Amino acid sequence: MPDSESNLVPSHEDVINGAAVLSKTKISDAKGSVEKRAVIQMEKNGYPDSIYLNAAKIFQGIHTEKSEDKSQVRYGDNSESPMVAFKDERSRRASYELAFNALKYQDLLEEILLDIIFLLQPDELTSLLVVMLYDLQDRKFRKRKVSAEEELVAEVQEIGDYLYSYRTKLAAALARCRIKYDALSIEYFLPETVWKQEQTASALPVWFWINTLKISLEDVIRDLEMKGFTKVESVSDFDHYTYAVDQHCHDVLVFPSSLREELLNLDLFADCKLLLQDKSRSLAVHSAQALLSEGGDIIVAHVGSHLTTAHLSVLTNPSMSTIFVCGVKSLAKEEELRNSFSQMGCESR
Repeated sequence: MPDSESNLVPSHEDVINGAAVLSKTKISDAKGSVEKRAVIQMEKNGYPDSIYLNAAKIFQGIHTEKSEDKSQVRYGDNSESPMVAFKDERSRRASYELAFNALKYQDLLEEILLDIIFLLQPDELTSLLVVMLYDLQDRKFRKRKVSAEEELVAEVQEIGDYLYSYRTKLAAALARCRIKYDALSIEYFLPETVWKQEQTASALPVWFWINTLKISLEDVIRDLEMKGFTKVESVSDFDHYTYAVDQHCHDVLVFPSSLREELLNLDLFADCKLLLQDKSRSLAVHSAQALLSEGGDIIVAHVGSHLTTAHLSVLTNPSMSTIFVCGVKSLAKEEELRNSFSQMGCESR
C-alpha cells in the first residue's frame, strides 16, 4: 500500500463560490478503519431506515414537478436538508437506486395513492411515502424485516406501518392500474425507449475499479479467488464466476452482468476497495492521467460523480498534482462529498 499523503479540500468559501480544491489522498490505516457491517439484504426484505430517509431526500430534489392544476400530490417545501451520512458505498448506491426507481414510476405511484384517496400525511413526508410505496410493491407487499441492530427512525417506522396497514388496498389499486393500461408488469409503464435502454444495460458486463489507496490488485485477486472466482483472459471467456482485467484500464476488473448483485454484497465493495462504475468514466480518468505532465494540476469542471473524482485522485496519487473541483453548490453536497471521500481513504481539510 502506498504511503503518500494528500487531501480533499472543499472549504465553506469554495462551496459558496461553486468551487472546491481537491489535492491528493491521505491513506488511512485499512486495519483500523474497516469495521464489520450488517449486509443490506438484497432478497427484497427491505432496507435500513437510513436508506429510506436518504432516498426520500434524494427523490425530493429530483422528482418531476407538475403544475397545481395537473397534480393533486404535493411534495412540500423543496428546500434542501442534509442527508444522513452513508455508512458505506453499498448504502449510498442503494439510496440512489431506490430514489431513481421511484422517479421512474412517479406517475404510477401517485396514481395508486390517489386511487384510494391516500394522501393524509403532511406534504413534507410525501417523498418518503412514495419511495417506501415503490419498495413495498417491489417486495410484493410483504412485511419488511427489521434487523435488531438497526437504528430506527420514527417517521420511517410510521410511514412503513401506515403503508403496510393498507397493503391490500394498495395491491388492488396497482392491479386496477395494470388492467387500465393493459400492463403485464410495472415495467410496461416505462416509455419504450427507457425500457429498451434498461434491457440493454442489464445485459452488459459490469466494471469495478480498484481503490489502490486501500488495497492492491494482487490482494483483490487473492480475495476473489478465495471466494471462488476465476480469472480469465477476456469477456469472451466468461462462465459465471469469472472475471477479467480490463484491456484498456489496468486497475479495472470486468465481471458478467449476472453477478452484479452478488458483487455488491462483497465486503470489498462495502469497504470501498472495489467501486462499481461504468467503464466510460474510468476510460476518461485514464485518458486524463495519460495527458498529465509531471506535477501538472487538474480542473474538474463539474463534480457530477464523486467516484470519477476519487478515481482521478487515486490514479494521480504518486504525483504532486492538485485537483481543483468545481460545481459544489451547497453545504449539504459538501458534507456528502466529505463523507464519501473519507470512506474511500481520503481526508478532507
